[in-house]
Amino acid sequence: MKNKSTIIIAILFAVVVGVITSVLTINFVLNSEKYLIRDFYLTENAVHVSPHSLRVKMDKGIDDYTLVDVRSKEEYEKEHIIGAISIPTYKDKDTPAYDEEDRIISEFSKLPKDKEIIIYCYSTPCMSGRKIGKMLAENGIYVKQLGIGWNEWRYYWTLWNHEPEWNSTNVLDYVTSGSEPGIPTTRNVSSSCPLGGFGC
Repeated sequence: MKNKSTIIIAILFAVVVGVITSVLTINFVLNSEKYLIRDFYLTENAVHVSPHSLRVKMDKGIDDYTLVDVRSKEEYEKEHIIGAISIPTYKDKDTPAYDEEDRIISEFSKLPKDKEIIIYCYSTPCMSGRKIGKMLAENGIYVKQLGIGWNEWRYYWTLWNHEPEWNSTNVLDYVTSGSEPGIPTTRNVSSSCPLGGFGC
């Protein structure tokens, strides 16, 4: 009888411990998911720069940023976003220059410290900007990433600009060619998206 009681108590104890463990595990997983979601959005907002807000800054003559094109020198000189400087992370359009880490870090370290640095590469899914951003962060240089790449800026203007702005803006006003960055023209383009806060 005593053995049966001990077994029943042991089973009840195991069930209670199992239930408590399950509840704590489920709670931990749900809270972990919430933290992951929160951290995702904090990271997204800290790293990505809206191309629309960049274009609006150009229109308003705001120059609190340094825009850096990390494509090859040849591609930069063919065409680039107006105002962008070139720090090539490609030797030519087909050959990455990731082995030139010292040069890349040195060039980025010379940029103004009082402006945010925004980089862009070929396209939204392009990993070059992300790899360079990681390399720089590991060396104490923190850059932001334009939310799109060159291809979207140049060839898909209506993809990321607001529909009312499609007729009042022209991509050719926001690109240039040659070895110099060029200077964005200040213009009065109405924007349905204010800068900062919950703006674009």
